[in-house]
Amino acid sequence: MKALLQRVTRASVDVDGERVGAVDRGLLVFLGVLKGDGEEQARALAGRVARFRLFADERGRMNRSLLDVGAGALVVSQFTLAHDGRPGGGRRPSFDRAAPPAEAERLYELFVATLRELGAPVETGRFGALMAVELCNDGPVTFLLEDVPPSPAGGPADAGGPDPAPRS
Repeated sequence: MKALLQRVTRASVDVDGERVGAVDRGLLVFLGVLKGDGEEQARALAGRVARFRLFADERGRMNRSLLDVGAGALVVSQFTLAHDGRPGGGRRPSFDRAAPPAEAERLYELFVATLRELGAPVETGRFGALMAVELCNDGPVTFLLEDVPPSPAGGPADAGGPDPAPRS
């Protein structure tokens, strides 16, 4: 599961000319759900997003989280984050790693619900719709967070690269 975070002064999403979600100061979160992702990844990634320190403290350092500053999140489904961008993959993106739509929607909704349970005000796009997203990036500040499910053998899943270093 991947979450592309953009710190914004404002962001909105429209579907068929209708505004379906908007936030002022906060985060625009593009969420991509991959095959093999599950409830554990959705909850864990939502917790990381809510607590990720990318807002300035009184000294101007990125030391405050979405929850610390009481800002909102606009969460937009983004299956293109599942593309396989490994070298040698050609010029046309492949989305074979994307979760099937029904499973992706279920985990997207769980991610949103978990953010809300943690206390973050959350707005959303419309899953599966063609959306027009507007934002004013603050910084710009952009981070890509990933939560990779374990492989059946108990190690990290093949995420298209070397195994991640152990976390301490």
